[in-house]
Amino acid sequence: VDIPPCSCRPSHRILFSSAPTMPRSALSRHFFSLRASTFQATKLRRPLSTAAKTNDSLSFEASAPPARPFPSLTISKNGLEANGTFAESQLAFLRPDPGEITEMDAALKRANMGVVSHYYMDPELQGVLFSSAWPHVVTSDSLAMGDAAVKMVREGGVESIACLGVDFMAESVRAMLDNAGYPHVPVYRLAEKDIGCSLAESAERPAYYAWLRKAQATPKSLHVVYINTSLVTKAESQALVPTITCTSSNVVNTILTAYDQVPGLTVWYGPDTYMGENLRTLFETLSEMPDEVVAQVHPNHSQKTLKALLPRLQVFQEGNCVVHHMFGSKVADQVRRDYAEAFVTAHLEVPGEMFAVANEAAASGRGVVGSTSNILDFIMAKTKEALSSAPASGSPPKKKLAFVLGTEAGMITPIVRAVQALLLSANSGGSSSDLEVEVVFPVAAEAVAPQPGEDPAGGLAVVPGAAGAEGCSAAGGCATCPFMKMNSLEALVDLADKVSAAASVDGGERSAKSASKPSPAFPPLLEGFLPKRRGALVGGKPASELGSVPILNMRDLTNTKKISDVLVADILAR
Repeated sequence: VDIPPCSCRPSHRILFSSAPTMPRSALSRHFFSLRASTFQATKLRRPLSTAAKTNDSLSFEASAPPARPFPSLTISKNGLEANGTFAESQLAFLRPDPGEITEMDAALKRANMGVVSHYYMDPELQGVLFSSAWPHVVTSDSLAMGDAAVKMVREGGVESIACLGVDFMAESVRAMLDNAGYPHVPVYRLAEKDIGCSLAESAERPAYYAWLRKAQATPKSLHVVYINTSLVTKAESQALVPTITCTSSNVVNTILTAYDQVPGLTVWYGPDTYMGENLRTLFETLSEMPDEVVAQVHPNHSQKTLKALLPRLQVFQEGNCVVHHMFGSKVADQVRRDYAEAFVTAHLEVPGEMFAVANEAAASGRGVVGSTSNILDFIMAKTKEALSSAPASGSPPKKKLAFVLGTEAGMITPIVRAVQALLLSANSGGSSSDLEVEVVFPVAAEAVAPQPGEDPAGGLAVVPGAAGAEGCSAAGGCATCPFMKMNSLEALVDLADKVSAAASVDGGERSAKSASKPSPAFPPLLEGFLPKRRGALVGGKPASELGSVPILNMRDLTNTKKISDVLVADILAR
């Protein structure tokens, strides 16, 4: 059943799979459990075998041409198995050299340096980080990186932070430490060059500021800006329009709460076009559902309120992430055709085609659309469910779960570590489980390239990268983030050694100067690693000060479950 008939683009429809003759009245059998923390649609389910026999799970075009199976990585109690050479390259990094781990730990300890790393870091680096014995190493999504840095300083006593990510992440960590009262603790990047981000940069182009000026001229406007943008963008946005940041985990609740508290509000969401259009599709779909279903998403909304807010939801049309851009129609069609029995996960930033596939799967409880943390939680929950359903004794039949990973391939490291821990626990104390968990990489053919001299028909011995395109396809999509690749283990160890050397030159005493104003304690060899725009001014105020306002607005919403009175007053006054 195609729900609902609407004016949205075909690629952005959400399809609820069911028998072809199912009447619309049968929609009462369907319900969303779309809590604020995740987009996960569920449906009263029949056994998978029945769904498969009736072709009830995922629809596809029978005429689609055959395609090479996607690479995958299988996790079991016996270890890991790579299926395809792309997966082999990922697997190689999940078994780090013990000598590299020891070298990194020693360097971090000498420098008394904490490390915050994003989930999208290359598996090569993540493998070492996850194996570290140094207690001040955290891998997380971008929002949690700042919280982790503050905790390392406050509770762990680290004297500097290495931020393994892109530039806007280092800026955000810097702002979080400043607001927590630790402006003297330096935050370092791993490269002196700019470590950009295609999505963040789309919010710094003239088109974005022109779009924001339209918002500025519209009464009762609120700019909801994705957390994955620079501090300067957040500051300049706040200067023009009342602004609140969001994550892919809380964006639905943020927008619906704002509409509920401010009648007649216009929300301007940016810069991620895919996420914005996916949100519009979600709200259009929900607006056709019964009020009791809508209330599960937000208790103060109904069909009527959702239909009323849709014309006042503005989405920026020129922003995307080069990684998520690769999940287009060809990849989506192959997932439908060849992976009908797999669980399908997708990040909110993926194009509408992949978003629709994940929602089709989610309609039968076999998928999730959300943030990186939501995806990891979903995989863990389904693995636990499978383990708990196994017979307590005897030799249960071998089971296999498959998950299509609709996000950056770097997510494989935390997934493998978490699933391995579950399987090891299930096989301890005399218990036994033959459960296998397969993670499928829906990598577009254009986003990988054979090594020189290799027969393309014989396999793809490396990874992501169209020939000569540094990890990206000619169409603009990447299997892994080329900007994240600017972070490496060698760069981290080298940075830690430089910090140690600077401290020893200082007589062994750490500087208590502000990292935003480099002093002789931060020699030229370290100044280049500090956040690039740490001293930027917006409207005569430090960008770190004004840019923190949207982040703090989000914190208020998280803590109080409502838009703050200060932000509401700002919306009404401008």
